[in-house]
Amino acid sequence: MQASYQPIKIALAQINLKVGDIRGNTVCILKSIAEAKLLSSDLIVFPELTITGYPPEDLLYRKGLYIQVEQAMDQILASTLDIDVILGLPRLVDGKAYNSAAYIRDGKILAVYDKWALPNYSVFDEKRYFHSGKKACVVEIKEIKIGLTICEDIWEPGPTKAAVTRGAQLIININASPFHQGKYLNREASVAKRAEENGVSVVYLNLVGGQDELVFDGASFVMNAKSEITTRLAAYQEQLEIIEIDKNTLAPKPSKIVPHPQKLDAIYQALVLGVRDYVGKNGFKGVVIGLSGGIDSALTLVIAIDALGVENVEAVMLPTRFTSGISLTDAETMAQGLSVNYKVIPIEPAFETFLNMLTPEFEGRPVDATEENIQARIRGLILMAISNKKGAMVLTTGNKSEMAVGYSTLYGDMAGGFDVLKDVPKTLVFALSRHCNQESELIPTRIIERPPSAELREDQTDQDSLPEYEVLDAILELYIEQEMSIDEIIAQGFDENVVCKVTRLVDINEYKRRQAPPGIRITPKAFGRDRRYPITSGFIDKIIR
Repeated sequence: MQASYQPIKIALAQINLKVGDIRGNTVCILKSIAEAKLLSSDLIVFPELTITGYPPEDLLYRKGLYIQVEQAMDQILASTLDIDVILGLPRLVDGKAYNSAAYIRDGKILAVYDKWALPNYSVFDEKRYFHSGKKACVVEIKEIKIGLTICEDIWEPGPTKAAVTRGAQLIININASPFHQGKYLNREASVAKRAEENGVSVVYLNLVGGQDELVFDGASFVMNAKSEITTRLAAYQEQLEIIEIDKNTLAPKPSKIVPHPQKLDAIYQALVLGVRDYVGKNGFKGVVIGLSGGIDSALTLVIAIDALGVENVEAVMLPTRFTSGISLTDAETMAQGLSVNYKVIPIEPAFETFLNMLTPEFEGRPVDATEENIQARIRGLILMAISNKKGAMVLTTGNKSEMAVGYSTLYGDMAGGFDVLKDVPKTLVFALSRHCNQESELIPTRIIERPPSAELREDQTDQDSLPEYEVLDAILELYIEQEMSIDEIIAQGFDENVVCKVTRLVDINEYKRRQAPPGIRITPKAFGRDRRYPITSGFIDKIIR
């Protein structure tokens, strides 16, 4: 008699957590467990460090954190009758912290796996906090042996190989893998290697949501032993999805495969989710944006409205004598088209007052960038005053190209709580703006097409002192993300004087970037956690001949 088809039903809980909110995270966990039970699941799988959220950073040094984790575990254990649970948590054992996964059944922890491969590059510094486990962990459910791994473990051959050597027939890998361009393809390629090397299927469960400058994009998936995707969850969305594993063949049953979003849509969704969670998780009522009539603030406004709803966004135009009629018209047209709360607060009276106040101090000195910075700082002061009075966070609008070369004003356009475009190069700002206009003209076409200008002096354009953005961004990508030397960049065909000027601007403006608000990471080398250069440095990355 042929064996009956008895699949194991596994619930994948792709959920959005808040770092340190152990009580709130526990509520989310319990809700997901209850839902999985209603769907007759045999097992539910949660992301890496589920209870604390990821990354908890120096919270891991607080003993009180582990006490709260233990209390949360007591609640969770009580809810695990009739369903098995794989859950991420930090553990403190004999004074040593571990990034762990617990396997729970009927109110008891049957096994614990401690993360083997601890990443210590890019945005990760797990060796600062955790000790490595170095031991495989295999558990059994309904006659199928499952090997547990955590995030970075799947990028290296050792942990999966060790689990299979101990008899694992299926690998479950729980993750908190942050987004950057192309990351989902890298993940799937890495998992394909492990599947092919070991002849096993892999369940890859990822976190979703924004946490400070990181965005976790979800896009969890299941891959069979032939390295074929059999299930993929949506990116940027919370989801509880049931998959089935055939007990006889050990193969995952094919189900819905959600396509990856296209490049620009993936970046745009990451920016939207990052804003929504940063503002919401920090308890702000909404946001206020200085709308200049330029492309950066225009794109920031569209993202903010998508993230928070138009009723939670205020746009303020702050013109001076240098603000063109075109900028005033385009800002108003855009605000009206989006039905956003829009105000015009001229800063010319304040600017004139400051100039008069400083006349004795500036006597005999020519007009220069000082007067430009005064305008930016008046704007920052007004936006922060609105923020204080209304409880709305100021979203700054500087892009990565400007942040790289220091074309931003401390305590001026850098004043605010969050910089949406901090890791978005100017050329990508243009591309995203056109992307926003695919279905309707959210951003007036003239804003996209006219030469960029800060409008801090007469007839000013960005290219008065910078190369064209296509050239600038190409040099910045080579210098910052690929970490090429000046000579290597010149060898790529760029003008030596331009390269030396741009790289010098990058080097001398680290002090500004250290004082900038956080912003959403979308590239493999964002300013901040990714790139930690000294402020005071005499190093020049050029061969001295």
